[in-house]
Amino acid sequence: MSGLPFPRLSPQVLSDDGNELQFCSTCAFSHACLSQGMDKSALKELHVLVEHIGPFHAGEHVFREGDPFEAIAAVRAGTVKTCVTDRDGHEHVLGFHFPGEVIGLNAIDGHRYPCDAIALDTVMLCKFSFPKISVLAAKVPGVQRELFRLLSRDIGRAALLAGDWSADQRVAAFLLGMSRRLAARGFSATRFQLTMARTDIANYLRLAPETVSRVLRRMQDDGILAVDRREVELLDQGRIDALAAPILRD
Repeated sequence: MSGLPFPRLSPQVLSDDGNELQFCSTCAFSHACLSQGMDKSALKELHVLVEHIGPFHAGEHVFREGDPFEAIAAVRAGTVKTCVTDRDGHEHVLGFHFPGEVIGLNAIDGHRYPCDAIALDTVMLCKFSFPKISVLAAKVPGVQRELFRLLSRDIGRAALLAGDWSADQRVAAFLLGMSRRLAARGFSATRFQLTMARTDIANYLRLAPETVSRVLRRMQDDGILAVDRREVELLDQGRIDALAAPILRD
């Protein structure tokens, strides 16, 4: 899965199931356990926790707001959108989740999922029983730290767009953030597909859809990126880094 454009549903992109010693390549908790010197043979509990589910096809719900909370899930392949619908029927996009990332952590408080999770393309998941992983976290400090890290990251992402940023800064930060997240999982950092609709991106960034389209077109005219329908290629890393810097701050 080295440098492939995202998504490409193939044996190389869909994470393997590991083997007797190794965890799946996208397991959200594998490095936490390995850092403790534990593999599958030394940690039978984790292997029991995992259930591979899917495929979910575009538009299908992984879970719905109000469903009882019993498990968190790591994305193995595809993209999952989380969102809520207000009393007037308007949808509000909360985030997009890529391979190796976890959904459902925001249900820990309240014991019910506080949002919908919807597949945007062909999605495969690893499901973790939360009551059992809580017991495991108490036994394995690395797993507990990983849970805290994932929670902290979700909170940080939710706060990023709260500032008074320009449309260009918001779009640049979204693209750069997506680039970094995909690169961390072995996909190309410069070439990927926007698996979400422009309207969903605009909703998430709190912009009008026509504003997102206008910004992308202007960035293309300026040679910052190239757009071919849903495929994006980042051409000028320095300029997109500079635009996104006030929001991403690193």
